[in-house]
Amino acid sequence: MSDHTHGHDHDHDQDAEEFVLTLTDEQGKEMEMVLVETFDVGEKLYALLLERNNPGADGVILRMEEEDEEMVLYNIEDEDEWNAVEEAYNELVAAQE
Repeated sequence: MSDHTHGHDHDHDQDAEEFVLTLTDEQGKEMEMVLVETFDVGEKLYALLLERNNPGADGVILRMEEEDEEMVLYNIEDEDEWNAVEEAYNELVAAQE
């Protein structure tokens, strides 16, 4: 495990490993993202990802689906689905405060 410093307050579980993914944005730029949290909305599972090198930036929420025994992430394109996910996420954040 490497030594690191960062500017947010919380305790690290030293046994937990970061789950890091590389996403490519619309301009073709690759970003390392860390899976911060997953949550359910109805029957679907969603993932909150933060930029690994910029944790203060806005996060990204993607839908997770299992395909051929692997988890695949999808953009949320449906406005009604996004509204339900946003509401559920806001409730999750409020419950943690």
